[in-house]
Amino acid sequence: MFDTIDYLRFGNNNQKRAYSAIENLGIMYNLSEYSPILCGTLPIGVDIVGSDLDIIMNVVNFPLFEKKVTNLYGNQQDFIIKKLIIRNVPVIIANFMFEDFKFELFGQPQPVKEQHAYLHMVIENSLLQHYPCLKDEVINLKEQGFKTEPAFCKLLGLENDPYTALLEFGKRKKII
Repeated sequence: MFDTIDYLRFGNNNQKRAYSAIENLGIMYNLSEYSPILCGTLPIGVDIVGSDLDIIMNVVNFPLFEKKVTNLYGNQQDFIIKKLIIRNVPVIIANFMFEDFKFELFGQPQPVKEQHAYLHMVIENSLLQHYPCLKDEVINLKEQGFKTEPAFCKLLGLENDPYTALLEFGKRKKII
């Protein structure tokens, strides 16, 4: 379902606006060699005011990616690129604003469907499909300041690191 962003065209108003912004930037086409996938709260409909558009990618050559992204989007409002190490994996992140959306282009040298952001979204989407009542509860917790994974874990009674706990839950339930 998440391989393309076409589903956004038929979603809620915010999803339709996000589709338009992503298309206007040409991100999915311009960065197609990196297998971009939109992840996070907006695809599954639990976004709140200020939620960003997280686009994850499989990036191996950071200097080439940085040059391409800077050439394409460096003129956007609040553009910045940073390189970090997350869970012992190097990552590159570009952030900017466009059409009232915060964009986060996240690259790491790993296939996108193996990245935690994608796996978390698949698990969360499955839970929302099976238990639609969770949606309002997750949104309520997010509006109280919770991040998405901790919100789901609180509702599921999962303890310890919420990012790891959610992955373990998804594996136990054979969602991923």
